[in-house]
Amino acid sequence: MRSTLLALLLLLAATQARAGEPIVASGARDGATPAWTITGTAPDGWTADCCTYARAIGVDVVVYRGEWTGEPQRVMVLNVWPAKLPSLQAELAADRTRYHQRDPAGRDATVAIAQPHMRCLANVYEGSDHLDDMVVFCDPGQASGVRLSWSMTLAANEPQRRPLLDALLRVVAGTAHRRGATALPAPAQP
Repeated sequence: MRSTLLALLLLLAATQARAGEPIVASGARDGATPAWTITGTAPDGWTADCCTYARAIGVDVVVYRGEWTGEPQRVMVLNVWPAKLPSLQAELAADRTRYHQRDPAGRDATVAIAQPHMRCLANVYEGSDHLDDMVVFCDPGQASGVRLSWSMTLAANEPQRRPLLDALLRVVAGTAHRRGATALPAPAQP
C-alpha cells in the first residue's frame, strides 16, 4: 500500500537541510491577522520563487529543480492563509474532505512531522489517478494569526520518491515564522 510506504518514508526522513537558496514569503497585516514572514532554505540545486511563477499560480512560494514547466509534479508549494478554523486538526479534516470530494476512491493517512518551530501534521493522499499528494499543515501559534502548508505531488511510480520526500521534509523542518512583513522583489517576466 503506497500510503504505508509514504508514511514510513516520512518518519524516516532526515531533517538536516543543505545550504541552498533562501525561501522568503511575506504578507501584510490583514484585519486582525498581523503581518508575517515565512523563511527557510531550498535544497541545494533547487530554485525558490516567491514573486514570478508563485504569484502567477496564486501561491506564496514554489520551489522547483531545473527549469519551470508549470507542471505540479515534483514542485514544493507553500501556501499561507489567515487562520479561520479552530485547530490544525480542523485544517487537516477540511483538506481531507475536499480531497475525497474530488477523488472518492482516493486513500489517505495522517502523520506527525518533526518541526522545531511549530506543530505540523501531514495528510498523505494516494490518488486513484495514480498521483500522490503530501500536504504538510503547520501552525506557528495563535498569536501568528496564520497557518501554512507545504505540498508536493508525485506520480505513484515516481522513481525519485524517497529523495524528493526527504527534500520536502527538510524544507518543512527548516521553515520559520516571524511577525512583520518583509519586502519582496517585484515579479520578473517569466
